[in-house]
Amino acid sequence: MNFDMVMQELEALGKERMKKIYESNGAHEPLFGVATGAMKPIFKKTKINQPLAEQLYNSGNYDAMYFAGIIADPKAMTEADFERWIDGAYFYMLSDFVVAVTLAESDIAQQVADKWIASGEELKMSAGWSCYCWLLGSRPDSEFSESKIANLLELVENTIHGCPERAKYAMNSFIYTVGVSYLPLYDKAVETAKAVGPVEVQQDNKKSKFLHASETIQSAADKERLGFKRKHVRC
Repeated sequence: MNFDMVMQELEALGKERMKKIYESNGAHEPLFGVATGAMKPIFKKTKINQPLAEQLYNSGNYDAMYFAGIIADPKAMTEADFERWIDGAYFYMLSDFVVAVTLAESDIAQQVADKWIASGEELKMSAGWSCYCWLLGSRPDSEFSESKIANLLELVENTIHGCPERAKYAMNSFIYTVGVSYLPLYDKAVETAKAVGPVEVQQDNKKSKFLHASETIQSAADKERLGFKRKHVRC
């Protein structure tokens, strides 16, 4: 399948209801409103295809950009490629669920995520922290430096309340992901969650929301899901 064929199939799958949902979360035109699960039959035709993924991501169409993440070849992508993708990610559903997810399947995930976390830019920070969540939730504990993850927990504890809104979401997720999926630091994650307490995030035109990492960790413990690892990061 080529670019035009994929775009035609995506357009045919578009639903006005999904389009409104995506727009309410920050997406803007162009977009069709395709449910992510509806993209799987197209993937069966394209398979992994990095050149096509680049064309689709560069289109600026939200649905095409999301599908680009599904068919990308993360191990073929360079740091410059990921920088280009994050620069094109104009809202969190792209930064956290397309770029960060794709990065998490690459061999340079941690080094790129570290740079983004230190950038001070909201969506780069969000993608960096989100990438660590995807990594910790899917890779063996042995792939991580315990001291490095501990230092990141301390960074969250010391800075989360003053960070940009989307970064707060991802940093809160990092705390409970460590608690749930990285058993060597379960106790430290619980302590960090308690020290941080409720995290207030501002929402566009809505009341502020409070995030509670402690409750999420406790819920996973109650359901005996500590140590959870997903088999696949991408759908």
